[in-house]
Amino acid sequence: MYTTQIIGYLLAVFIGISLGLLGSGGSILSVPIFVYVFKIEPVLATTYSLFVVGITALFAGIQKALQKLVDFNKVVLFGIPTIASVLFTRKIIVAHIPKYITIYPEYSVSKSMLIMLVFAVVMFFAALQMIRPLQITKEKETQSSYVLIIFYGLLIGAIAGFVGAGGGFLIIPALLLLAKTPMKIAVGTSLFIVALQSLMGFLGDVSSSNIDWKLLLQFTSFAFFGVFIGNKLSYKIPANTLKVYFGYFIIVMAIFIVFKEVVLA
Repeated sequence: MYTTQIIGYLLAVFIGISLGLLGSGGSILSVPIFVYVFKIEPVLATTYSLFVVGITALFAGIQKALQKLVDFNKVVLFGIPTIASVLFTRKIIVAHIPKYITIYPEYSVSKSMLIMLVFAVVMFFAALQMIRPLQITKEKETQSSYVLIIFYGLLIGAIAGFVGAGGGFLIIPALLLLAKTPMKIAVGTSLFIVALQSLMGFLGDVSSSNIDWKLLLQFTSFAFFGVFIGNKLSYKIPANTLKVYFGYFIIVMAIFIVFKEVVLA
C-alpha cells in the first residue's frame, strides 16, 4: 500500500514538472494515476484530476504572470467559452450517461470503460500534437478569427469536461495559430485557461462527489513541488525536445489503457 502511494506521489511530481515546462500534459497523466495507482473510480478520478490540474496550473500560471508571460485578454477570450462548455459537459452529458451502454444486443460497455477509452483516444491525439513540429505559415499568422477561437474554446471545454483533462495540449496550438501568440506567452496564457476551466469543472462536481480530501491535497502538494522543478528546468532544457519524448510516452500510456480496459477487462 505504501509503495503504491509513493509511486503515485512521485508521478504527481512528474505532473507538476510537465505543467511547469510545457504548460500542458498534467491531466493526461493524472486520470490514469488516480484510476490505476490509487484505484479510484474513473468518473471520480476525472473530478480529482480537474482539481489537481486546476490548482497546479494556477500556481504555475501565477509564476508565468510574474514574468509577464501571460496575455489576460486571451485568457478571457478562451476562458468564457471553455468554462461554459466544461460545466455543460460535466452537469448534462457526463451526469446523464447510464452505467452501462449497449452497443450490440449481446455486448455493453460500462460508463467507466467508456470514459477511459475516450481518454485514451484523447491521449493519442494529444501525443501527436506534441510529437509533430508545429508549422506556422505567414498566411496563418495574418488570420485571427474570433469565431474560430470561440468554437475551439467550446470544443476544448467539452473534451476537458468529459475526460477531466485541462486541454493545454489543444489550447497552445490554438493560441499560436488562431490568436497569433508567441510561444512563451502561449504557455503562460494556457496555464491560466486550464486553471479556470478545470477549477470551475471541479466546483460543479464537488457537491455530488465523495472526495478524499487528504489524498487529493497530498497529491496536489507533490504536483506543486514538480512545478518548481519544471520552471527551473525550463531555462535549461529545450521545451520542444522534451515535448517530443513526452509525446511518445503518452502514446505508450494510451496503448496501456486500451489494453487494460479491453483485453484485461
